[in-house]
Amino acid sequence: MTAVAEQTGAWLAEFTRQETTEPWIQALRDAAFERFSKLGFPTTRDEEWRFTNVAPIARASWKTAQVSGRPIPQEALQHLGKHAPENAFSALNTAFLDRIHFVEVPRGQVREEPIEIVYDATGADGQHLAPRTLIVVGPHAHCSMVETYRGTGKYFTNAVTEIVAGDGAVIDHYKIQHESPEAYHVGTLQATLGRSTNFSSHSISLGGALVRNDAGATLSEGTEATLNGLYIADDSQHIDNHTTLDHAKPHGTSHELYKGILDGRAGAVFNGRIIVRKDAQKTDSKQTNKNLVLSNEAVINTKPELQILADDVRCTHGATIGQLDAESMFYLQSRGIPKREARSLLTYAFAQDIIDRIKIQPLRESLERMLFEKFRSVKP
Repeated sequence: MTAVAEQTGAWLAEFTRQETTEPWIQALRDAAFERFSKLGFPTTRDEEWRFTNVAPIARASWKTAQVSGRPIPQEALQHLGKHAPENAFSALNTAFLDRIHFVEVPRGQVREEPIEIVYDATGADGQHLAPRTLIVVGPHAHCSMVETYRGTGKYFTNAVTEIVAGDGAVIDHYKIQHESPEAYHVGTLQATLGRSTNFSSHSISLGGALVRNDAGATLSEGTEATLNGLYIADDSQHIDNHTTLDHAKPHGTSHELYKGILDGRAGAVFNGRIIVRKDAQKTDSKQTNKNLVLSNEAVINTKPELQILADDVRCTHGATIGQLDAESMFYLQSRGIPKREARSLLTYAFAQDIIDRIKIQPLRESLERMLFEKFRSVKP
C-alpha cells in the first residue's frame, strides 16, 4: 500500500459516514474527496511544505465533528468552492462540507458593525473540524469581519474562507487564531477582488502546536490589497505563513507586512509570493517580513518571492531576522528598568506595529491586553 493510500484510506470511513445531502453539495463533496485521495497530505519533499511537517496530522485518527454554522443556501452555489486553491487541505475541507457561515452584503450597503464569526473547538478533543466561510460583498459595499478560532484539547481545525468582492467594495478582514497549545490548525483564505476594490486582511497567530496559514488575493484593475500578519511562537510551537498576492490586471497596489516573534524551541516559516501578470502594468507592490528571535534554539525560515512578467512595475521585498537591540536594552536598564521588564517592553513594541493597524477598537484593545499579559511572562 502506498503512503498516499495509507493516509487517505483512514479518511474514507469518515467520509462515507456522512449523511447524504442535496445533490449539488454531494457532487462538491465527492469531487473534493477524489481530489484529496489523489493528492494525499503534502510532505517535506513538496517545495511549498519543505519546512513544515504535517505527519502529526496525517498519522492521527480524527473523528469528524460538525461545526456550528448555517445550512448551505442555494445562493452560495455560484461561489462556493470556486476560489480556494485546489490543494489537499482545501479539498479535504470541501469533502466534509456540512454547514457554512455564509454572509452576503448587498450592493452599496455600508455595515457599521463588524461581521463576527467564532469557531470554538472547546470540547472537540480528538476531532477534525472543517469550518467553511463564504463572504460575498456586492459592488461599492463596505464591511469588516472578524474570524476567531479558539478551543481546548488536542484537535485538528482545517478551515477555508472564500471572499468575493464586487467592483469598488471596501473590506477589512481579521483572523484571530489562539487555539489550544495542543491543537493543529490549517487555514486557507482566498479573496477574489473586483475592480477598484480596497481589501485588507490581518492575521494574528498566537496558539496551536502546528499552524499553517495560506492567505491569497487576486487583484483586478486598480485594486488595493493589504496583507498584514503577526505570529508569536514559543516552547515547541511551529507557525507557517504562506501568502500570495496575484496582480492579474494593471494599476494594482499591494502592501504586505508580516512580523514574527519566536522564543524557546519554536519554529516559523514565512513565504510571501508576489505575482505580476504580463498585462498587469503599473503595478506597485511592497512586501516586508521582520522577525524577532529571543532564544538561540528558535528557528525562522523566510523566503520573499517576486514573479514579475510585466515590465512597467515597482515592486520591492525584504526580510530581516534579529534579536533585541542591545543599545535599547542598555538605555532602558540605565533608567532603572529591570532587564526582564525592558525585554518585555521592547518585545511588545515590536508587535505593536501590527496591532496599531487594526481599525476595530474593541478588537485592538483586546489584543493589546492579551499581548501585554503574554510578554510579561517573557523569560529574562
